Amino acid sequence: MDDNMTLKQAFERSAYPVGGHGRRNAEVLLEAFRGIDGETESDMYGSGAVIERFQVELADFLGKPAAVFFPSGTMAQQIALRIWSDRRGSAKVAYHPLCHLEIHEQNGLRELHRLEPILLADKTRTVLPQDVVALGDDVACLLLELPQREIGGQLPDYAELEAMSALCRERGIKLHLDGARLFEILPYYGKTAAEVCALFDSVYISFYKGIGGIAGAILAGPEDFAAESKIWKRRHGGDLISLYPYIIPAAHYFRERMPKMEQYYRDAVELAGLYNGCRGAATRPETPVSNMFHVHLDAPKETAERIFAGIAERTGVGLTAYVNAGAEGGSNYEVSLGDRYAGVPKEKLREAFRQLDEALASAAKEEAGP
Repeated sequence: MDDNMTLKQAFERSAYPVGGHGRRNAEVLLEAFRGIDGETESDMYGSGAVIERFQVELADFLGKPAAVFFPSGTMAQQIALRIWSDRRGSAKVAYHPLCHLEIHEQNGLRELHRLEPILLADKTRTVLPQDVVALGDDVACLLLELPQREIGGQLPDYAELEAMSALCRERGIKLHLDGARLFEILPYYGKTAAEVCALFDSVYISFYKGIGGIAGAILAGPEDFAAESKIWKRRHGGDLISLYPYIIPAAHYFRERMPKMEQYYRDAVELAGLYNGCRGAATRPETPVSNMFHVHLDAPKETAERIFAGIAERTGVGLTAYVNAGAEGGSNYEVSLGDRYAGVPKEKLREAFRQLDEALASAAKEEAGP
């Protein structure tokens, strides 16, 4: 093995990368536009057949009266919480401490909208009904992320979700769904998107995660909510002259990959079983509830990087392109499965995990010393 090769380089050269759908390059856009009539008219500032048809399609799929296409989920979700806050006359909104709005948006909710987040639960579990019971009556909106990505994609039980929805409605608290990965959890719940979304007042979904589009999001809810979101979209600078370069790929990959979500989920369960069969490795959750999960290793980051780079070079199987240092030792990374997994030969995959098991066990012995 080339000692100067990084893990990322080894992964990119591997013949059988395990995660995702493929490289995020121009081919993603080109494939989506194959067969599109060159005379197809673009949308103009939120109007036109290309955007309006897709918005109606997604509203129907989600079981909501209306839907609005946004260039980003960050914009869509901040606007959703702002609308519900204004209507309640309260700046207080609630969500998990590892919510995207809390840790990835540079305090946008506070700085742009002067909202006051209340953090529920702790960093190791999902929000549960007892957390909702403890909320004050002046909270305008509760945001639930399904699945909770930063803790491995964990989910509350469906009965717990129904209970939280009922509690919010009894108390006049709007319930918003961060459904960036909503499609990916439907096989586990055994529900349609409309059935899950019926528990929520508003819903956001993403088109570049499990769907694998370029960018873009949908915000869905009541007609008056959608109309108000369009005004805020203009205020945020999101009402671009044309969004069709995002909409056409979103529509293409939505229709292509929605039927595959069940298989992605089954593949994740299979792959997690292989990880949990290795000494010094464990997945979170132990049995995935979607196409994603986190892998936790006893080995430190540098050791793990060397192990995975070597496996990729020897077997051609790229298990991960990166490894994070664990907060309390060890290391971890996220796995998200898509189209690529089906192309990995099973014998190659088994050999890769045989080597991973041996390498982690050997690293543990070295760490322990004589």
